[in-house]
Amino acid sequence: MPRPVLLIHGGAGDITDSRIAGKFKGIKEALRFAWKHLEPTSPASSSALDAVEAAVNSMELDESFNAGYGSCLNTAGDVEMEASLMEGHELRAGCVTLLRDVMHPITVARRLMEKRRHVFLGGQEALNLALSTGSERLAGALVTESAQQALREFLKQESLGLDTTFARTELDEARTDPIGETVGAVAMDVSGHIVVGTSTGGITGKWPGRIGDTPLLGCGTYADNDIGGVSTTGHGETIMRYNLAQRIMGAIQHQGLTAQAAAEQECQQMTKRIGGTGGAIVIDHKGEVGISWSSRRMAWGYVRDGIIHYGINHNEIFQEPLLATHA
Repeated sequence: MPRPVLLIHGGAGDITDSRIAGKFKGIKEALRFAWKHLEPTSPASSSALDAVEAAVNSMELDESFNAGYGSCLNTAGDVEMEASLMEGHELRAGCVTLLRDVMHPITVARRLMEKRRHVFLGGQEALNLALSTGSERLAGALVTESAQQALREFLKQESLGLDTTFARTELDEARTDPIGETVGAVAMDVSGHIVVGTSTGGITGKWPGRIGDTPLLGCGTYADNDIGGVSTTGHGETIMRYNLAQRIMGAIQHQGLTAQAAAEQECQQMTKRIGGTGGAIVIDHKGEVGISWSSRRMAWGYVRDGIIHYGINHNEIFQEPLLATHA
């Protein structure tokens, strides 16, 4: 019987020192909130699907991350969110884009997957699905002051003629009280079932209608019980062009690499080939984890055997008991 494992990320990029504490707090809260779905009283109720949704839901409520509440703003000052969810048994998936005014895009992606009719839905029809399946409409409630400040700073940089090609992903040191990045989760339950979910508000200063890598299978998300599961984060245009999630899966399947080696190889090759940066979290079919990024930092954490492992800088790992009472 496989040992359950839950692995999450809270975004990759030029994360400033002032944001680290919030990232760590949110990562640990999400892991503790979701872990109950992987170690229930009976193996039959251990659910990677429920754990992934719960972990991402937790981060969608946290302004330290760019998903759900506090999402980045496009040039019109609006929130347009994206999410994808995929399970590795039947390869079913739900993907949503250009979604507005609901708190939990990952839940909308799950509801679409469970409809078993379409895989990808966007815009008004994605919102209609959300509202018809229990989501509450929150017009304007997702826009935060920090997101507005980030957009003002981005527009100022553009007006000065500064290169914002990659600054759109992380306005880093120039931002005051900046917001975070894409979130994602990969889980394996005691049956060996692998599920992956990724959710984002996109990038600050994107054009209205822009679609990134997060809702695209093989780019932001992929799961296959025979190979593994991957969630990515970083500069979406780069990740889409490289097809990062699928390349990592291919390195595991066809090159025989471990989850860690595959993630390291493909994140580095992506940046070498295209120039943009990003990261990935991976669980392979054996339940082994892989965590790598070519950006300055990536917030990540996982639970196994009652221990939370987490970090944000390269060559850094912290640990604490899952049942610790502090965040």
